[in-house]
Amino acid sequence: MSDYATDKNPEVTMEEIVALAKRRGFVFPSSEIYGGLGSTYDYGHYGVLLKNNVKNEWWKSMLVERDDIVALDSAILQHPKVWEASGHLAGFTDPLVQCLGECKRRWREDHLREANVEKGGNYDDPIVCPECGGELSPPRNFNLMFETHMGPVADDGNAVYLRPETAQGIFINFKNVLNFARKKPPFGIAQVGKSFRNEITPGNFIFRTREFEQMEMEFF
Repeated sequence: MSDYATDKNPEVTMEEIVALAKRRGFVFPSSEIYGGLGSTYDYGHYGVLLKNNVKNEWWKSMLVERDDIVALDSAILQHPKVWEASGHLAGFTDPLVQCLGECKRRWREDHLREANVEKGGNYDDPIVCPECGGELSPPRNFNLMFETHMGPVADDGNAVYLRPETAQGIFINFKNVLNFARKKPPFGIAQVGKSFRNEITPGNFIFRTREFEQMEMEFF
């Protein structure tokens, strides 16, 4: 008899969904033969086909069936001044707290407070580690952008960042698109591409990961 949901047992756990996705060739834990890497996944044959179907339908509705939107595929690595101008370097942060007790896990402070409110408490009530009940460190701002370095030597002068969203590539190419497409607002720019966010607490299978694809259209 199947362990999955029936009329008498409608609940399906996330673990069952993950196991089914792996067994049917949709999604595999990445680097699994080496123990895996948290919240990273590889798409199998049917996962790739499913993703491509979704992207193709979106692309068709956004571009093929319209004449007021143009396509773009911008670089993942962009000049650091892009992220400085957009406010990402200074403000693309989450409040990080760390357990000072046994487990030493890191958490997003706002998520812990929101969970406390859902249980009937107040947002500003004292919070403890949900894993072991330990005391939590004071919150500090944690920037969500992945930093790397361009060139053979790693120093502050050649720091670059993996883009945390696809929107900025659209914004910085607005003038280029305006000139080549000979369009006047209103018009849109659309692209599909990878983005990266160094999430403090990723999870929920493929619904909150550090590497993900976005389908985005900005209308001007």
